[in-house]
Amino acid sequence: MKQLPDGEQKAEETKRMIDLIRNFSGFREYPKYGMINRYFVYKQALLKEAEQLVQAGVIQDKEDICYLTLEELRETVRTNKLDYPIISQRKDEYKVYEKLTPPRVITSDGEIITGEYKRENLPAQAIIGLPVSAGVIEGRARVISNLEDADLEDGDILVTAFTDPSWTPLFVSIKGLVTEVGGLMTHGAVIAREYGLPAVVGVENATKLIKDGERIRVHGTEGYVEIL
Repeated sequence: MKQLPDGEQKAEETKRMIDLIRNFSGFREYPKYGMINRYFVYKQALLKEAEQLVQAGVIQDKEDICYLTLEELRETVRTNKLDYPIISQRKDEYKVYEKLTPPRVITSDGEIITGEYKRENLPAQAIIGLPVSAGVIEGRARVISNLEDADLEDGDILVTAFTDPSWTPLFVSIKGLVTEVGGLMTHGAVIAREYGLPAVVGVENATKLIKDGERIRVHGTEGYVEIL
């Protein structure tokens, strides 16, 4: 950088910014840490109110309050009255929403953009995605849609829609990752690289194309999956 025009000044400024990042980048985690801590306290308080509503016969289960807005819950706690069919209606709507598959890309104008990978010299039956963590691995596919239902053994390959930080403990036992959505810097890709696990993300319909228990080969370097 010193060899550029005004290089001495640019190098000094760059060094100053690097020092700032090195010294203070860790602080970016503090707001989220504080928020999560507070949210846990909020949740405990809300569930305590919910338990009282269950005892009063206003709702059937404390988790029912998850289908109310905060204002609706406030009014229910105040009056001990609730039009319960609205809970049943929202539960049914939620089940319908769960079955929907959102588009991969939707613009702010509501336009849905579709496309496909342009890749050459891949096996005919290859399931194509994005290469995000290098390596090739074979193993049993475990297709998991809900973290609570995860039943993984050492050496399994996790196949799911996406991962978030709550899934991180699973990475200790798996030896490969395939997700339907994601990119080079999304959670699953980053953790896979940190653990040295071959990973392919952005594999459209991976949880439908790959059956639970099938033996698969994950090509993390080239970005595709084979069913063996």
